[in-house]
Amino acid sequence: MNKYLRQLFTAVVALFVILGLSSTIIMAVRANALNNDPRNARSLYHQLGAYRGAILASDGTVMAKSEPVNDAFKYLRTYSNGPLYAPVTGFFSINQTADRGLEASRSMLLNGEADSLIWQRAKAMLTGTTNQGASIETSIDPKLQQVAYDQLGTRDGAAVAIEVNTGRILAMVSTPSYDPNKLATHDAKAASQSYNELSAGQNQNSPLINRATSQLYPPGSTFKTIVALAALETGDYQTDTKIPAGSSYTLPGTATQLPNDEAQGDGVNGQISLQEAVAWSSNTAFAQLGVKLGASKVSDMATKLGFGSTITIDGTESTGTPMTATASTFPSDPTDDKLALASIGQGDTTATPLQMAMVAQAIANNGKLMQPTLVDRVRAADLTVLSQTKPQTMANAFSKDSADKLTTMMESVMTEANPQLAIDGIKVATKTGTAQIGIDNSAIDGWAIGFAPADNPQIAVAVLVHNTDVHGSLAAGPIMRAMMQEALQQ
Repeated sequence: MNKYLRQLFTAVVALFVILGLSSTIIMAVRANALNNDPRNARSLYHQLGAYRGAILASDGTVMAKSEPVNDAFKYLRTYSNGPLYAPVTGFFSINQTADRGLEASRSMLLNGEADSLIWQRAKAMLTGTTNQGASIETSIDPKLQQVAYDQLGTRDGAAVAIEVNTGRILAMVSTPSYDPNKLATHDAKAASQSYNELSAGQNQNSPLINRATSQLYPPGSTFKTIVALAALETGDYQTDTKIPAGSSYTLPGTATQLPNDEAQGDGVNGQISLQEAVAWSSNTAFAQLGVKLGASKVSDMATKLGFGSTITIDGTESTGTPMTATASTFPSDPTDDKLALASIGQGDTTATPLQMAMVAQAIANNGKLMQPTLVDRVRAADLTVLSQTKPQTMANAFSKDSADKLTTMMESVMTEANPQLAIDGIKVATKTGTAQIGIDNSAIDGWAIGFAPADNPQIAVAVLVHNTDVHGSLAAGPIMRAMMQEALQQ
């Protein structure tokens, strides 16, 4: 009899161990996955029934907030001027998990479930009051955001502005945009229909895609700034160093001819100074310079500036789903013909608008690349500051001497080739780009990057207009100029 009792006791203990393990797995290991499962109705009511914190612009403008409503979910997420701020906020929906923007990267703080809010949750429980999520104060300048959005208009494109010394993102616009309010509605059928319409095929025309961070484009001649930096860092090149140019260059090992867009880029007797090559965006000069330097030197400089790495803009796994930028690319171990094309921002070279804004920021900041950030601080409902973002250096990518020399060259882009982009009384350093895309190179991605004032940089900007029919100086240049004017007059 004792034998059977021992076996029964052992079986009961084993069952309790299994029960304990399964409970631990469900409550700890799989908790986040189960909470985020769209089939979990209880989690849905819990999230929508919570007072979600507000998302604010740098001047206190409310970009997103929760408003009390008379239905089962208690609170409705609303977005003021939704399409303007959508790339920053993302969306919070009844039937779609927040997977982008600050709604995703700071989700645990916004809904009040973050570890840093444990005492606030306890206080709410003891007092019987509603637990409130934290508010997120961003670095976005509403006026600058509006100018960039208005300037892009109905065009497919993106614009990013960064504070030079800190890396704070002052504007981040993507067009066409979308209205998050259509996804936040408590009408599940309407929300689902809106999401399906916005994400149809998830192709590059989808408004849900943040073109500033999640779409790659050939950077065209804006990439020549990186090749110029690679050359300057060798110590063998100065602003007046003569380099091979010419009206046409045969890509190595091919019969393909690479021409210049401007006759001034041809140089004289097949030679051109490095400064004039930048000013007139000489394809023949930079294709040959890239081949002369070698893929390793150009690639190393691109890597120091962020190419090849996914860039985290905001958040951690403990606060939600981090907001990241897709890794920009430079080809690995290319043949010389492909290296020549890559060196003028064509071929296998691709970049996000954020990445090229970071390149401009590093040049303006004496070679110091700053970590881009969107959040200035997080406050609890009682206005206690839970966290405050401090400037962080990503890399000392190149020397101040190289930055100074390239700044001089980028100023000549404005004074010599694009005087129509000048701003009265302010020195501007810029580089435009015209990347050929589409079948038979029938369309253009127009770029402009730069910073101002060139002699005391405050703001760095990158603008991309996709699938246009004019040069970058005409498509993106005026948008960059308008953004700089707005930022500097404040």
